Amino acid sequence: MTLRSIAVALCASATFAMAGGPTPSNPDAIVYFANLADGDTVSSPVTVVFGLKGMGVAPAGTEVENTGHHHLLINRPPIGQGEDGADELAYGLPADDNHVHFGGGQTEVTLDLPPGEHTLQLVLGDAGHVPHSPPIVSEVITVAVE
Repeated sequence: MTLRSIAVALCASATFAMAGGPTPSNPDAIVYFANLADGDTVSSPVTVVFGLKGMGVAPAGTEVENTGHHHLLINRPPIGQGEDGADELAYGLPADDNHVHFGGGQTEVTLDLPPGEHTLQLVLGDAGHVPHSPPIVSEVITVAVE
């Protein structure tokens, strides 16, 4: 195997991490759904409990190292892969029906979701609603609402 083919193989197999905004995160931090799992069937209203390890929760605007606040993405592509993917990672998450902000430091929400399948993803944002670097994001889960 030539040096060039080794380099090509390494580049092809490498997984590149998403870049976030200017606020550093604890690289060991994780955010997750504490009461829901991919494939769950639930009834509306749905209570969603946010889990976080390795960082703390603080209201939006609070600039304390290793803290942030939750954002819930509903029925949209995974963070960084939507229409404004690069912008939301570098400049902040919008606030709309698909991007719910919890700037008061909330750690759960009860949602009225219509029957059908819905995707959910958690994203931790810094004081200005920008994902940390590296971003702290959950897996995307799909729940069925009866």
